[in-house]
Amino acid sequence: MQMIAEEVGVTKAAIYHQYNTKDEIIRAVAEAELDRLELVLDEAESEGGGSATRDAVIAGIVDLAVDRRREVSPLLNDPVIGRMYAKDSRLLRLLDRLSRLLMEPGKGRESKLATAMLTAAISGAVMHPLVADQDDRALRVQLVRLARRFLELPT
Repeated sequence: MQMIAEEVGVTKAAIYHQYNTKDEIIRAVAEAELDRLELVLDEAESEGGGSATRDAVIAGIVDLAVDRRREVSPLLNDPVIGRMYAKDSRLLRLLDRLSRLLMEPGKGRESKLATAMLTAAISGAVMHPLVADQDDRALRVQLVRLARRFLELPT
């Protein structure tokens, strides 16, 4: 808690006034990220379906990952946090929605695995030491192109 307080420039007491436990802080950060994902999905759905929707989802999740790569992504990719959220109903609904928007109808179970692989690849890639010095704009372009290739969409 002291490290968090120092990082944000407040006292430890101020942190405890807002949050009783570290888990509450993690949940608040995770909920904010789920809000961002939900907004991406809402915006993509407004595209009307098909390739425009898929393109909006890809661009949106890439933007989320790149924008947050030095802040939240390492925290949310922690295995302990992953286990904490593995059965979270909101997260599972959003991931199911993400999968439906990204994948062709009729792909079945394969679409969920493909969604898991794609999102893991994107979130892992943005934090990888090999791209730590890469410009955000160039990284976005490459990730979108590679995501489209992974989904076997025209690039």
